Amino acid sequence: MSDQIDQRRRNFLGTAALGLAASQIGWLSLAHAQSGGATDAAKAAAKLGRTSFASIKHVKAGVLDVAYAEDGPAHGKPVLLLHGWPYDIYSFVDVAPILAAAGYRVIIPYLRGYGDTHFLSADTMRNGQQAALAVDAIALMDALHIKQAVLAGFDWGARTANIMAALWPERCKALVSVSGYLIGSQELNRAPLPPKAEQQWWYLFYFATERGAAGYAKNTHDFARLIWESASPKWAFDDATFNRSAAALDNPDQVAVAIHNYRWRLGMAEGEAKYDELEKKLATLPSIGIPTITMEGDANGAPHPQPAAYAKKFTGKYEHRLITGGIGHNLPQEAPQAFAQAVMDVDRF
Repeated sequence: MSDQIDQRRRNFLGTAALGLAASQIGWLSLAHAQSGGATDAAKAAAKLGRTSFASIKHVKAGVLDVAYAEDGPAHGKPVLLLHGWPYDIYSFVDVAPILAAAGYRVIIPYLRGYGDTHFLSADTMRNGQQAALAVDAIALMDALHIKQAVLAGFDWGARTANIMAALWPERCKALVSVSGYLIGSQELNRAPLPPKAEQQWWYLFYFATERGAAGYAKNTHDFARLIWESASPKWAFDDATFNRSAAALDNPDQVAVAIHNYRWRLGMAEGEAKYDELEKKLATLPSIGIPTITMEGDANGAPHPQPAAYAKKFTGKYEHRLITGGIGHNLPQEAPQAFAQAVMDVDRF
């Protein structure tokens, strides 16, 4: 599920730089550091190291039959947690009980191409462009009759939450975004980066080839494990933890959606016309006005933007937190207490 993200070049502090960073291209350089721990009550309620969710449900939403985990009281304040590539809903397996114990209704969907989420029609394009995933999330909220939710995510999930907050702020109570502002545009992604930044994006170029698509299809689990290890170099996850999430990549649409996502970013694959107007809005790199906490791990090995490059894109009440202790790209799973605390804190902004 998850993806590994964002960097920059010399003129990075300009608007173009921000666009590149948003597309996930940048150097590790974090300012305004804060770490967070959960409240004593939430700590007591949380049982870290869980291997399952309270329940997995299905709902038809938009073009998908969405599989999602749910925890907490049915009438609690909704929180939508969104995973990335190549990860899955288990990135939040220890976050969910903390939030549920605090009274939140926690919804954690498998994104299109992951787990038991499936397209309703064989004729629907297996599209991984950014607007499509955001529309999926809005459709899920509609299907569950959720008018407004706190959004939180990382990687593809953080980008999706960013887009929802920018385009549908009335549906978003507050936002927690790992690696900050990740909205991108194809035009900005055409600009070349310094060699070291390009090197971090090696898989982007690999996926642009037919050899890369075939290689990912043949070696999906091994590929995902390599990304996990490089994106979180200090996270000592075990085989059981990896295998539990890697199973979500066996979805028959995973390869098509993932390959399209990265090719679309480079302008090497077309999206769907029905998303054109949304993409035009996103290409302007719209600001986000809802209360927001951005987060970063101190050992994130995936490409990601610097907080200084995106802080001004958040025009509402805003805070950035650096989570220390060797925390990598999969921050919710590596530091669940800190992530859950950020969700509860931003809800009170």
